[in-house]
Amino acid sequence: MNEGSELDTIPGSKNFDISAKVAEFKGLMGEIYACGTCLELRGKGESNVCPVSTMSDLLKMVEGSDKVLVFG
Repeated sequence: MNEGSELDTIPGSKNFDISAKVAEFKGLMGEIYACGTCLELRGKGESNVCPVSTMSDLLKMVEGSDKVLVFG
């Protein structure tokens, strides 16, 4: 959500390679979704890193989770 929907364009740094961390997370069966509304506001679409999700998708993730963390 919000700036996180720009994950595919966030540059890595010498000390933190974001693309390697994303690949590692996905390799561990992690799933990353981007808020469709957030993407639309930024003039962006679906990417290979994070497919577009909806509020219904978010609700399903929350309902199916043991724990939910909120940052921000």
